[in-house]
Amino acid sequence: MREKNQAGVPLTIVKVGGAVVEDEQQLTQLLKDFAAISGRKVLVHGGGRKATKMAERLGIETTMVNGRRVTDAATLEVVTMVYGGLVNKQLVARLQAGGINALGLTGADADTMRSHRRPPVLVDGAPVDYGYVGDVDRVNGQTLQTLIEAGITPVMAPLTHDGEGNLLNTNADTIAGETAKALAAAYDVTLIYAFEKPGVLRSADDDTSLIPVITRADFVRYKADGTISGGMLPKIENALAAVDAGVSRVIITRADAIDGQHGTAIVRENSKQQ
Repeated sequence: MREKNQAGVPLTIVKVGGAVVEDEQQLTQLLKDFAAISGRKVLVHGGGRKATKMAERLGIETTMVNGRRVTDAATLEVVTMVYGGLVNKQLVARLQAGGINALGLTGADADTMRSHRRPPVLVDGAPVDYGYVGDVDRVNGQTLQTLIEAGITPVMAPLTHDGEGNLLNTNADTIAGETAKALAAAYDVTLIYAFEKPGVLRSADDDTSLIPVITRADFVRYKADGTISGGMLPKIENALAAVDAGVSRVIITRADAIDGQHGTAIVRENSKQQ
């Protein structure tokens, strides 16, 4: 570990969603663009669609509540195979082919991310037990920094552990946000959420209705009037938590526009620029 203060050194964290992982053309372009990002970087991936397909092939029913996967013991085996194995190692191999010295990680590897099992919660007045789903307690930023300074690019799967021998299925947006927060003291961090849309849209069916900047006050307003809903809610909540914790910038953008110049910027209230 270098003793020199790295806080001014840029670090880019890119989170790629399951829809992009499923689409060969989008994925190829994203990995090419990711390899072209200069300097230090981290890739965080999802893979939910592949996990759903694998579960179907194995005769395991998939249950989703508010966009979150209920993870029983059988489903945990599926997501471990798909996220920590198939998707993660395919991405690592392809990055190696592109000249990036990548290393695949779950939260259990080198104790990089530890979580607790989410307790049952009320959804529409009814209790829901999400099963083996983790809410993050801590991230080992020092270990990640050691890898990054050694020239290694972490590729992080959406799996964590509880320190008691159990893996936990953990939202990939949360993995990205918590990783960014843990590294913000050491680097000038840009966090990019890459998916199939140009950014956060005023109208989900109109790709030209991009909202260029969102602050917490904007988010409260857009949530109340229904402009922002569904799976975009936790994504923006993670983004706002990241900028509040010192992450320099968070951008939500299309997978072929991860240069930091496109999409929706999530910023602190006093940083809003028109």
